[in-house]
Amino acid sequence: MKLTYNKHEKLKSQKTIEKLFLDGQSVSAYPLRLVYLKHGDSRKVGVSVSKRNFKRAVDRIRIKRLLREAYRLNKPVLINNEVNDYTLMILYISKDMPDFELINTKMKALLTKFLSK
Repeated sequence: MKLTYNKHEKLKSQKTIEKLFLDGQSVSAYPLRLVYLKHGDSRKVGVSVSKRNFKRAVDRIRIKRLLREAYRLNKPVLINNEVNDYTLMILYISKDMPDFELINTKMKALLTKFLSK
């Protein structure tokens, strides 16, 4: 199984994002929060970091990279449980700069919490 995060898997549609935040449910494992919505399409995933918490763009971009990489490595958890028709948005909600080990362990916890719901 390839551990990739391809173009067709990225959440880009503004309408879908708005619908996700209006009608979606959420689960969190601090410092991560997952907003999800059952959608008829294939699985789409987006990541976001608040500009309020991180003023510098380089910090936001670094955290987004870490989030995407942690998702990419832990994606088999979703694939093995056949979660293919959801739209997901992963948010970083802390004000502290993270390291990859923290993000990776919290991503595992977040995805398992999502699967249990």
